[in-house]
Amino acid sequence: MEPIRKINDELAIAGQIHLAQFPQVAAEGYRAVLNLRSPEEAGFLTLEAEKLQLLGLCYLNLPTPVTALNPETVLKVLDHLRRLPKPTLLHCDSGIRSAAIALISISVQQGVAIEQALRQAERLGLLQAL
Repeated sequence: MEPIRKINDELAIAGQIHLAQFPQVAAEGYRAVLNLRSPEEAGFLTLEAEKLQLLGLCYLNLPTPVTALNPETVLKVLDHLRRLPKPTLLHCDSGIRSAAIALISISVQQGVAIEQALRQAERLGLLQAL
């Protein structure tokens, strides 16, 4: 099972969650799941949207490869993330993209410029060199 790491009262991150974890996600009070994976990625769960929505969760798949994490793309992801019901579980395949987006989201909320937040995520090894 993939560990779910609570970042704050509004956001948690994980790698690819498994079907057996979906009831746990709902039971723990998450109201939305944002999946950063592309359907072309190995291990993508095609039933994820359907199963999570049956449990009453809002679901959004926003394919975001790590190579596409630039200011424009990240701002788009942050806009979607901001509009989702909270708390939201953000996931990808390994949790690295999710961690990068969580860090950038919190930094931007605290007034850090998007470019500076991206550089910090890159320095922490969460992104490829920009």
